[in-house]
Amino acid sequence: MSELRPTPTASILLVDDEENILSSLRRVLRTEPYSVRIASGGEQALQMLREQPVDLIISDARMPGMDGATLLAEVQKHWPESIRILLTGYADINTTIRAINQGQIYRYISKPWEDEELRLVLRQALAFQHSERERLRLEALTREQNQRLQELNETLEQRVKARTAELEQTADMLDLAYEELKRSYVTATEVFSSLVNQRIPRDKQTNTQVIALVRAYAEQHGLGEGPCRDLAMAAALYNVGKLTWDDQLLNRPSDLLYKQERDRYRQYPGQGENLLMALEPLQDAARLIRHHQERWDGSGFPDRLKGEAIPFGSRLLKLAVDFIELQRGIILERRLSRDEALLLITKYSARLYDPELCERFVKLCTELAPDLTLADPSILALDTRRLEPGMVLARNLNADNGMLLLNEGKTLTRLLIDKLIAFEASEEGHYTLFVRTAEDAALATETSS
Repeated sequence: MSELRPTPTASILLVDDEENILSSLRRVLRTEPYSVRIASGGEQALQMLREQPVDLIISDARMPGMDGATLLAEVQKHWPESIRILLTGYADINTTIRAINQGQIYRYISKPWEDEELRLVLRQALAFQHSERERLRLEALTREQNQRLQELNETLEQRVKARTAELEQTADMLDLAYEELKRSYVTATEVFSSLVNQRIPRDKQTNTQVIALVRAYAEQHGLGEGPCRDLAMAAALYNVGKLTWDDQLLNRPSDLLYKQERDRYRQYPGQGENLLMALEPLQDAARLIRHHQERWDGSGFPDRLKGEAIPFGSRLLKLAVDFIELQRGIILERRLSRDEALLLITKYSARLYDPELCERFVKLCTELAPDLTLADPSILALDTRRLEPGMVLARNLNADNGMLLLNEGKTLTRLLIDKLIAFEASEEGHYTLFVRTAEDAALATETSS
């Protein structure tokens, strides 16, 4: 019966002009899961590499014709991914230095070698190679996804025009929205949030609801303009760190993640902060994003902050995120109802959440209608045909696919109302706008100032 051998996990090329050395090396590696090839000289090794590259090459330093340092320098030039190891039985420091400088070798091993040490060096070298390949793969994936987002941003207007070529009014309305973006970082982050949502399954898209929640709290409790702005931007981009996740991780509730998946899940707040820190106006929002998964009792992540050491905005953002994600099946396998989510949040007050803030938040959510509008008599919920010129939007208007159409504070004109009606007809949808009359809007502005 033939000996059962493990499936090869790496390919190795042994190069030496001495047959007994090659035989000894093959004997040492016989029980390892490697596919081993041999060459008796440098030229033969290069020819074999041209036909089929290998993961790792071990070459003797002293060989007739082409020595080991020259061979490994050629390997580094043409096959840099191959790990290179020099085997030397001579105290030839010049050959070793040349192999290090020109061949950029991983290690050199002296003859005679220790069998177990040789096997350990190979395992470490291949583990390093695997880690480096994974790093390069992830970098390439990040660049590709960033490029796709950039292309999506650059071609968004063109794609909308192509899809609704017969409705030029739609494109005009989007042009107005883009003009608003130039004046407002908050609006810009919400548009970017809608682009991020293109990577996330529709039933897992939460940013719009989270933004509405934190804004409702800010309005009710009179938070200043700066904190309100940072909260809105953090709510729009809190899950930007999930962009590199695969579809399986995006669709699995966080409560059911395995260890490796859970470790990756715990990295997303920090990754979100890193992506945004280069933008000066977003640095405070990025800090809120980093800490929005911290817990009141100190058991959260990434920094295990406790109590009031957690920024206030992060504490509020966690409440809003958990409230929405519990209802979307993102945290638990079962989707909770609105009331069930509030009961669970109340249950974990003082453990996961700031108890005083939690009480105010639950009270706010209890007063909110399902559409997240406050019980504010000055806010009217109207369909497009009941709108009148001079009314002011009290909430952002988003299309069914999450794309921002008009931002809060926009004053409606007759032309804009007609374009909204035409857009609604083209999409075969129905939009409800939350607005204030011109008089109520002016009064709200005077009150806030």
